[in-house]
Amino acid sequence: MGCEAPCIIINTTPEPLLRRKLDLLLRTGCLLVESGADTSRVMRNMKRTAAYLGLPEEHLHLFINFNMVMVNLSDEEHSFTQFRRIDKHGINMTALESISKLSWRAIQEDYSMARYETELEQIASRKRNYTSWQVAIGSGLACGGFCVQFGCDWTAFAYASIAAILGMRLRTWLNWKGSNSYLNITMAAFVSTLIAWVFTFCGTSRPMAGILPSWMLTDTPWHPLMACALFIVPGVPLINFVNDMLNNYMQMGWTRATQTLLIVLAMSFGIAFAIDVCGIDNFVRDLSMTPHHTYISYAVAAAISAMGFSMIFNIPRRLLWAVALGGIIAVCTRNFVSLGPSTHNFGLDFGPVIGSFVGSAVVSLIATRAMHTLHTPHHCLSIPSVIPMIPGVLMYRALFAFIDMHGVVGEVTVAMSNAIRASLIILFIAVGVAIPNIFVRRLISPKRKRKLLDLLIERKRRHGEFINLDNVESH
Repeated sequence: MGCEAPCIIINTTPEPLLRRKLDLLLRTGCLLVESGADTSRVMRNMKRTAAYLGLPEEHLHLFINFNMVMVNLSDEEHSFTQFRRIDKHGINMTALESISKLSWRAIQEDYSMARYETELEQIASRKRNYTSWQVAIGSGLACGGFCVQFGCDWTAFAYASIAAILGMRLRTWLNWKGSNSYLNITMAAFVSTLIAWVFTFCGTSRPMAGILPSWMLTDTPWHPLMACALFIVPGVPLINFVNDMLNNYMQMGWTRATQTLLIVLAMSFGIAFAIDVCGIDNFVRDLSMTPHHTYISYAVAAAISAMGFSMIFNIPRRLLWAVALGGIIAVCTRNFVSLGPSTHNFGLDFGPVIGSFVGSAVVSLIATRAMHTLHTPHHCLSIPSVIPMIPGVLMYRALFAFIDMHGVVGEVTVAMSNAIRASLIILFIAVGVAIPNIFVRRLISPKRKRKLLDLLIERKRRHGEFINLDNVESH
């Protein structure tokens, strides 16, 4: 039984056509994993794409791993399986947004397979929205924004930014040359910290202080050392790790956790090597991270950090202002809840863990509404907005303390304290991002399912039923 072109769903399906559909579904899933989607998002988008391709969900089985995606379509008598390896990983939120829109548009506009495949290839091959230098400058300014949040002045902000820009540019160049990614991270952290120390030396050396103009002097010369390498901290994989664990994708979650640990460990080795070369003592314990700025300074720093990291994540340019606003809301809410009289600040004084949870939950709730107005997935708004709250300094301070132990009393306590605080903050940020989305998704999910069902009923009316494995013709 045939149908008029473009025919996607037919009652008698040649096996090569079925294989092609499975391959298209695989390529969609692989591109999502490569672009940094959490596993639940990969599942949702692949199932929607499968519905467009006429693959019945009750016979469809998906396996998603960090380096492999597999699809199987089977019943009691038939089984068709394909899998594809994933060799590269990054964060590309423009791709995530484009695939989400494509999976809906393909059903709504009755795409042919050729048109779907063409648009998918365009998404995969599209150039990133920002050049390497733009990303380096953005990430450098983001680290400077972090430095302000730790209490530095704006001169130190500039020093931290310059060190991070040069470190990020070195890492990009080394990646382009094809050297080991973890070695590249170590080298970038080492160079960034070394450059930050040079600025610190100039600011604290009496002879240099007499030569430099007043605007180049800073009252917080050591703070750039804390923030100059934070462009390396894997904020999105950290949040995805917690999301995967909360959604029972344990294997994928632990793989992301291992990757994150390796990245932070490589970063810590680079920082530790630079600290030893520079002869800095008590870096972990003595340098305070408690800020005493106005909320206007927090807001400016948060907006800069959110936009800078969004450039690393390849956010669409049209969303930069929204992410900046989200970063302001998240950080200012966090600071108001966490800071207070005990730190000589204005706020509720509930501590950084509760503050981070409330800040991420508030911005996530706003994103559940804004996603419909801005026509972008929740993930693309909420994650970049909360990245300025990721406790990167606590993470590498914990690992640095373990690496640099000398048997002094209290070293293990300092390391464990930093590790536990960092872990709790990351957990509560991820929970804060996820919980509002989960509750709102339960409310909108029936509506979206009805919309998808109506579209599929109309599609079946034009092209026939979903694929029946009993009617697959072998060639």
